[in-house]
Amino acid sequence: MKTAITDLFGIDVPILAFTHCRDVVAAVTRAGGMGVLGAVAHSPEQLEIDLAWIEAEVGHLPYGIDLIVPAKYAGSDAGGYTLDDIRQLIPAEHVAYVDDILRRYDVPPLAKDEPGRGALGRGGDAGMVAPFSASQAEPLLEIALAHRPALVVNALGPPPVHMIERVKEEGRLLGALAGKAQHAERHVNAGVDVIIAQGAEAGGHTGEIGSMVLIPEIVDAVAPVPVLGAGGIGRGRQMAAAMALGAQGVWCGSVWLTTVEAETHPVVKQKFLAATSSDTVRSRSRTGKPARQLRTAWTDEWDNPSTPQPLGMPLQPILVGEAIARIDRAAYQPGSGAEKLANYFVGQIVGSMNETKTSAQVVFDMIDEFIETVQALSRQLEG
Repeated sequence: MKTAITDLFGIDVPILAFTHCRDVVAAVTRAGGMGVLGAVAHSPEQLEIDLAWIEAEVGHLPYGIDLIVPAKYAGSDAGGYTLDDIRQLIPAEHVAYVDDILRRYDVPPLAKDEPGRGALGRGGDAGMVAPFSASQAEPLLEIALAHRPALVVNALGPPPVHMIERVKEEGRLLGALAGKAQHAERHVNAGVDVIIAQGAEAGGHTGEIGSMVLIPEIVDAVAPVPVLGAGGIGRGRQMAAAMALGAQGVWCGSVWLTTVEAETHPVVKQKFLAATSSDTVRSRSRTGKPARQLRTAWTDEWDNPSTPQPLGMPLQPILVGEAIARIDRAAYQPGSGAEKLANYFVGQIVGSMNETKTSAQVVFDMIDEFIETVQALSRQLEG
């Protein structure tokens, strides 16, 4: 295929795969698309390991990295909160509510040395920076730029000035997600090279406008800057629709969560395989900002107007971090309360994710269906 995106990155097909799994990044890249590693949950040490591994696996082929550096979040005016700051700011009623959820669903505690313990900043971490902040993301950005990702994406809001300057200094391309045409215009004016038009169907942080309306609005607003269509895209017909609306390629995230290579929690993966497109909800329960995820007992608990409502970012992820680690640890027990609570970010495309495939097969199937769709449309013009 030949589009502005394939030309820009020197890839065979304009399919970009957002994923937290390095194996998926490598598999999609080798299949002719381009994997983009979501690194927000990485420590600097783990990011160094994963980027070196990806580069060894893909050779000269291009790949990308995705960070979350919100322009505005709780404490941003003061340079970002430390975990000790957050410990002081989280209301006692919210702590008690999380403890109550875990008690009612009989979720056992973590062992003292298990990962995820102490996410509220209890003991020994007073100077640690909070997640979803510039202070947390800056070391990750510097490690990324010491490697060779072709694309650096900011997944939440406009990239900060420092991020733009550093990426440009290193000669890399910069991407950003947009849920409104106005957001896309601001990104381009700031120097962003590729816009990801993410419709409300998408998993994770997303806006309220559907892809069918959003993609052409953004294409028209930022032309000739190339646009990737995102949200509700996991099949070739959807890819064809996005490109008919003016996108030069697609950005897919959810569809990789049920692949062979994905590191998705096995219980959650099975829930995804059984889910319909109606089984997701936009909820602030995990990050403090609206993020589409699988609806489970966890999202229902936080949707109750009679209980404490989710806090803002980055307070909410710190509040619930250890709880989610406990739920994930215990969810393997069939019929347990933890199994009922377990969830993860996923888009409405989950209704079509009912078979486990390799990541490469997902790419090949998308392209095959894309070709069939375009050919079928062409035949409608004949005669």
